[in-house]
Amino acid sequence: MPVTSKEQPRTAGVGRPVSRAAARSRRRSLDSSRRRRREGTPWFSYVVLTISVLLALIPLYWMFVVGSNDTSAVSRFPPVFLPGGNFLHNLGVVDSIVPFGRSLINSAIVSGAVALLQMFFCSLAGFAFAKLRFRGRRLLFLLVIATMALPSQLGLVPMYLIMSKLSWIDTYWALVVPGAVSAFGVFWMRQVVIGTIPDELIDAAKSDGCSTFRIYRSIVVPNIRGSAAVFGLFVAMTTWNDFLWPLVVLNTPDMFTSQVAIQQLRTQYTIDYSTVMTASVLATLPLLLLFVAAGKQLVAGIMEGAVKG
Repeated sequence: MPVTSKEQPRTAGVGRPVSRAAARSRRRSLDSSRRRRREGTPWFSYVVLTISVLLALIPLYWMFVVGSNDTSAVSRFPPVFLPGGNFLHNLGVVDSIVPFGRSLINSAIVSGAVALLQMFFCSLAGFAFAKLRFRGRRLLFLLVIATMALPSQLGLVPMYLIMSKLSWIDTYWALVVPGAVSAFGVFWMRQVVIGTIPDELIDAAKSDGCSTFRIYRSIVVPNIRGSAAVFGLFVAMTTWNDFLWPLVVLNTPDMFTSQVAIQQLRTQYTIDYSTVMTASVLATLPLLLLFVAAGKQLVAGIMEGAVKG
C-alpha cells in the first residue's frame, strides 16, 4: 500500500528518517525541560537580582533628584525623594558656564576613535603574539605585560613633553593617539585568539597562499568579532570617564571633554551641587543609551568568551 504524502517520513540532515510525531515529541520534551528549569529557579535569586538592580539605580536617581532641585536638596532634612522642576533651569546655568553640549560631542569623538583604534591594533597584536612565530616573541610579550605594573601617572610628564614637541596640545590628537593601544587590550585579544582559532585553520590558510594580513582580515576578525565588540565597549566607557589626562592637555573650553567640563562648574569656594548633578546626568545618559543599544552584543560577547575560553 503506497504511503500518502501526510504519512511520508521526514528526512533529517544526515539522511535518517524522522517522523513528524517524533519531531513534535522532541519539541514538547525541550519545552518541558525549559519549563522545569524556569520553575526550578529559586525565588530568592530573583529577589537578589532585583535588589542589586535597585541599589545600582539609586545613585542615578538621586543624581537626577538633586539636578532637578536647587542645591539645598543635598542637605535638606528630611531628604528630598522626588524630582523637582528646575532641571531645565540648571541646564541653562551649566551651558552658560561651559559649552557642555560641545564637551559631550568631544567625548563621543574621542571615545569612539580610541575604541576603534584599540580594537584594531590590539586584535592585530594579539593575533601576532598568539599565532605567528618570530624571534623574541615571548620576551616581547612579557615586556608588554610588564608595562601593566607601572602606574599610568608616571607617563604624564613624558607624554606631555611629546605632545608639546608635536604641537598637539589642546587637540584631538593628544587625546586619541596615546590611547590607541593598551597592554591589557593586547593581552585580552591574544587570549581570545588562542581560545577561538585553531592552529590548523591558520596553517590551511597559509597553504592556500593567504598573506598574513589576509588571514587576519578573513579568518581572525570574523571569529573574534563578538569579543572585540565587548572590549570596544569597555574601552569607550573608560575613555569617556577619563579625567586626568584631558585635564592636563586641554586648555580651551571648546576642547573640553565632559569630565573636564564638569570640573569647571566648581567655583573657588563653593560647589553648586544642582548644576554639577545636572551635568553629571547628561554625561551619564550617553553611556546608558550605549549599553541599552549594545546590551545583546555585550552579553553575546561575554558568553562567547566563556564558552570558547
